[in-house]
Amino acid sequence: MKIINWALVFVIIVSPIFFKNYWRGIEQERTQEKMILYDGALRTAVQDAAFSLRLNENQNMETRYDSAKKIRANKERAVEAFYETLFNNVDIRDDEIAQGVLKRYIPVLAIVDYDGLWIYTNDTFINKEGEKENRQVWKSKMPFSYADNQGNSLSFTLDDYVYAYDAQQKQWFEGKREDVASQVNHKISLLNDPELFDQVRRTTIINVVQKNLEHYINAYNVYARNLGITYRFTLPRVDQEEWNNTVNDVGILSFIQGVPVGLNFYNNYALGGSRLVKQAVIYGYLRDGIKVYFRESDHYSGVIVEKFSSEYEAALAGYFPGKK
Repeated sequence: MKIINWALVFVIIVSPIFFKNYWRGIEQERTQEKMILYDGALRTAVQDAAFSLRLNENQNMETRYDSAKKIRANKERAVEAFYETLFNNVDIRDDEIAQGVLKRYIPVLAIVDYDGLWIYTNDTFINKEGEKENRQVWKSKMPFSYADNQGNSLSFTLDDYVYAYDAQQKQWFEGKREDVASQVNHKISLLNDPELFDQVRRTTIINVVQKNLEHYINAYNVYARNLGITYRFTLPRVDQEEWNNTVNDVGILSFIQGVPVGLNFYNNYALGGSRLVKQAVIYGYLRDGIKVYFRESDHYSGVIVEKFSSEYEAALAGYFPGKK
């Protein structure tokens, strides 16, 4: 057989493999770009939602408390801000069908309030018209409750303010840890040890958040199956440092799972704390396809893609200093 014939045979055999690998490489690149887009959109959405937790209609509520952590969380506005920013940054702000599809892959939103946990997830109920309806609703607030071996109960907050039930006196007390300790004549031992109190407080809050998230994410699978979604939603592995951050300030947790993206599924979570986000002064924009950032004081007009607390943080995310 002539060399040219061997060459043709080689091309015929190799070409399909070459083009298959080529298109797979293209698809992987597009998948990676899409995942980066989702990462930025989710992070920004949670940041905006966390900031919105402090936006109260009654401004007096923002300065009435003696603790920077004791705010009146505006959970409704936070959810609105979350979805508004998320839909905007994945470019489906005007596509209600696409918005509904994306919502299906968000099993829960959780707000860690000053004295309890709020869960926003799908539930089936009978509406005012007597018809069965399924939509996202708020579950009742779950307190950060703890009980000791003597039958005393404690309900923690994000600082040292505590609600305590004295089993002997059969009475509730509330106030700062040391004040409540004196009110119960120091009979609730946990109140007498500041370090142990803080350790148990943090552990209790994290356990309440973890257990409820796991419960409602697992329950969401029933709803997802009815929609034809075969992906199984589970509570992802979250670093201990992230869990510790949930007890520092009022904040919001969001999970996105199972979104089909090219050859893979997009799974991620994000945590936003209200005090941390309020300090953001660097805004990231897309200008002619290039990532640029401006300080808040620059008053640059455009759609904000991401927010940062420093220029260094913006640079790490691939943004360049912008010039008007």
